[in-house]
Amino acid sequence: MNPPAVTRHLVVRGLVQGVGYRWSMVQAAQRLGVRGWVRNRRDGSVEALAFGPAVAVDALTAWARNGPDGAQVSALDVAEVPAPAEPPSDFVQRGTA
Repeated sequence: MNPPAVTRHLVVRGLVQGVGYRWSMVQAAQRLGVRGWVRNRRDGSVEALAFGPAVAVDALTAWARNGPDGAQVSALDVAEVPAPAEPPSDFVQRGTA
């Protein structure tokens, strides 16, 4: 029996661009078995969609509150969203939105 999957949309604000945040999130997500994507936004924030077992998505969300060394997270907005019609097969970086 597989654990229930959840999908969360994250928006991370603060000093989160130019510090390896996206690359580090990809590494953390892959280590945790979370699928989805992460990208920079033109407003200086970082946005991510995380899909996977609730315990793994919880762990990635907790990681996002601090990010990698050098990041200074001032706010993290988290919203539960419907699962994607075609769940992603990995966790990847996307282009800036």
